[in-house]
Amino acid sequence: MKKRQSGITLIGFLVVLIVVGFFGYMAMKLVPSYTEYMGVVKAMNQLSSSGVEGKSLDEVRRDLIFKMGFQYVDDSTVTPKDITLHRNGNAAELTVAYDKRIPFLYNIDFLLHFEKSVTLKGNVE
Repeated sequence: MKKRQSGITLIGFLVVLIVVGFFGYMAMKLVPSYTEYMGVVKAMNQLSSSGVEGKSLDEVRRDLIFKMGFQYVDDSTVTPKDITLHRNGNAAELTVAYDKRIPFLYNIDFLLHFEKSVTLKGNVE
């Protein structure tokens, strides 16, 4: 009885390897930005739970940027102009919205838009 071999050929293996390598390279470029965003979210949640009674917008921005430093968020990622404060009745809502451009291949870039809002405890002046 003849046994027929089954499996992947060398060419098929190379194609699979190229596809897996491409997506692995893409993940290596994108994952750090998402982990940095998780640091921004964590810093915002810490600020919202600590309260901001009697602080001005500049003090809130300064506190948030200070907390983001502990979360390994780069200073050039979130600038003070990306941090806004909106009032909804008696509550203040802190919003951070920023874009991050990540070079990928040659003239191909990824443009990621991140936006998060949290309600602050206390009155902001």
